[in-house]
Amino acid sequence: MTVGKLHIRKVRALASSFVVILCFWVWALPGQDPRSDGLNPAEQTLLSHISADSLRGHLSFIASDLLEGRDTPSRGLDLAAEYIAAQFRRVGLEPVGDNGYFQTADWPATSEDPKGFSLQFKKDDLVVGVAENQTRWSIESELNFNGMPTERLDYRDPAIETLASGSLAGRGLITEPPDPDALEGAERNAAFRDWFTFLTKVRQAGPSCFIAIGRTAPDSPPRVRLLNSRGRTQQAGLIRPQITIYDSRLIDLYDSTKSGTLLGALSGHVATDQHITVKLRNVIGVIRGSDPKLRDTYVLVTAHYDHLGLKDTGSGDRIYNGANDDGSGTVSVIELASAFGPLSPRPRRSIVFMTFFGEEKGLLGSGYYGEHPVFPVSKTIADINLEQVGRTDDDEGPQVGTATMTGLDYSDIGPTFQAAGEALGIKVYKHPRNSDAYFSRSDNQSLADQGVPAHTLGVAFSYPDYHGVGDEWEKIDYRNMEKIDRLVALGIFRITQDPIAPKWNASNPKATKYLEAWKKNHPE
Repeated sequence: MTVGKLHIRKVRALASSFVVILCFWVWALPGQDPRSDGLNPAEQTLLSHISADSLRGHLSFIASDLLEGRDTPSRGLDLAAEYIAAQFRRVGLEPVGDNGYFQTADWPATSEDPKGFSLQFKKDDLVVGVAENQTRWSIESELNFNGMPTERLDYRDPAIETLASGSLAGRGLITEPPDPDALEGAERNAAFRDWFTFLTKVRQAGPSCFIAIGRTAPDSPPRVRLLNSRGRTQQAGLIRPQITIYDSRLIDLYDSTKSGTLLGALSGHVATDQHITVKLRNVIGVIRGSDPKLRDTYVLVTAHYDHLGLKDTGSGDRIYNGANDDGSGTVSVIELASAFGPLSPRPRRSIVFMTFFGEEKGLLGSGYYGEHPVFPVSKTIADINLEQVGRTDDDEGPQVGTATMTGLDYSDIGPTFQAAGEALGIKVYKHPRNSDAYFSRSDNQSLADQGVPAHTLGVAFSYPDYHGVGDEWEKIDYRNMEKIDRLVALGIFRITQDPIAPKWNASNPKATKYLEAWKKNHPE
């Protein structure tokens, strides 16, 4: 071997080593996916546009105190909608609403009418007159009571099991709801379950008035209450007529009375709620597909951008920022739009990016879209709804590198995402209890009711400050969220490229009604 040849071999060896080191360095850079060997170039490009830092930037605004918890309706919700539209505009999505990126709904609502208000409780010789500013109420028609017997019943009292249908007709019921910010973890979850079980039994018993105790009087104006198409209040957990009372004297009377016994007699007058109209907006943009045969079919990527707003009473932090629920889903929709926007050629099918108002008030925005679809339901082949994809500190233990999907085996979308997860080293699984139970508790339900294969993908079902004021953007696991959004991007991309649209699982009886809805919108 000559010296020249030896020199050449050394140079080649050094060059090879340099290439290996360079590849490793690129692989290890933030934003790079270490498991991309099985992905094609288009998929690799798509995933590389999803960044933890970008997600953090968006969410630090969406979940900021400035937006005051994004209640429906509120100025904070409107600010969030404008921000989302601005990001869609930046990416170059095509606006498809009735007003640019906005699908506008003129929504019926009510507010309190204080004219002629009077309310008092009498027990033996004690008379407690309650002032209007110590009260909040929600009613459908004028109330007039004259000595109506009112019973105290705790929401965890075993006696609720004895409440028969109509057993409280002509009577009032007074109780104290659980305070979610005073409870954590499993204790909070148990309290919520017990409370909703209690409400179900009380509704069946049909009291003439449902009264809730509030320990601290609100220092903010009464909230606007949204109505559904039947003129009923949409707020979850609300029984009408309902009155919340903050008067300290009544609280003392309540505390001195045992559950299951008569608290006193209620007399008074409350005027019918005033009816108003508010404007609410879904935010919608689309990337048109590139395939002449498939571009008129649509995959929806959705999340709700509202949350609970402001806590009425108390000191300290009173803002329900909703960073994980569902600021994380909202900014993921933005980030996914940013990732798909630059692709060339574009996906074969069209992708619709949409954020809904009013999920916390009863799936309002998604329900409105289901009744007023911008794109034909018969051409909408899937909805991937994103909810709570940012927190990994699940009450059941850390959820890093995992994702769960509601109704995972209801359609073949589940297996598609499981395969995408395998390619990226992410476990996509069906939670043995929550996967089916939560299918109807997020915005996918409104699309599934129209026959569209629709699921919600998330990371943590429950975490320490779910629906609490502590759900803030600093608690998000952004690096894991980046991985989850890459999983979502890959799953969506593969659905858009497949000439065969997702289908409901005909062998699963839980999917039967959705399959029937699909058949109704796809007559042969």
